[in-house]
Amino acid sequence: MRTIFIADAHLRHENDRNYRLLMEFLAGLRGTADTLYILGDLFEFWIGYDRIPFTHYLPLLGLLQELAASGVRIVYLEGNHDFHLGPFFTETLGATVHPGPAEVEIGGKRVYLCHGDEVNRHDYPYRLLRFILHNRLTKAVVPLVPPAVASWIADRMARESRKQHGERRQRWDYAALLRDFAAERFREGSDVVVSGHFHLPFIETGGGKTLVSLGDWLTHFTYGEWEEGVFSLKTYRGSGA
Repeated sequence: MRTIFIADAHLRHENDRNYRLLMEFLAGLRGTADTLYILGDLFEFWIGYDRIPFTHYLPLLGLLQELAASGVRIVYLEGNHDFHLGPFFTETLGATVHPGPAEVEIGGKRVYLCHGDEVNRHDYPYRLLRFILHNRLTKAVVPLVPPAVASWIADRMARESRKQHGERRQRWDYAALLRDFAAERFREGSDVVVSGHFHLPFIETGGGKTLVSLGDWLTHFTYGEWEEGVFSLKTYRGSGA
């Protein structure tokens, strides 16, 4: 059985290509995977209410429920577009939810998992924004905010973030940031570091250590896989490829 790692699908509408391809990929995990790790930003925006107001995500949520019922364990690390996940994930899916990085054991290896949005310690404006969005006060206020208002705010923030994405890529060397961050985790005893967020797919192995940057499901359609003691990075082409 395989262990699968995905991140950064930024799903919006069920007719979008990346939404359809991810649904197809996830459906293929029944009976072939034991654990699905979602390392954040599966959705363009998700914040947990007691009910599910974001009806465009119902097909995906239904499929995740089917996977959980089939025996696939789901572990979700919150990202910067999906946080305070709410009762559907913890109660309905029985998922393990981490608000930040987590270290797990897979096949005898210490595996450090993170969305990756805290890797760049020098991006102070973002770190302040993350603190505001992820703190307990924001979580307590969420039920008081109409979902339509929350979605409008999130859409404005997402558009602004996309505008700044090119500027950030020019300013920061994402691969170097990840390598430095992973080197610190390796010195602390981790054997493997798996990260999302940067939309940059690559895998590097050396000295018994492995760094996996998962890429995304927007343009790369990449995912991490652990099988028979080996970590790999693969690309999903679709059933018609």
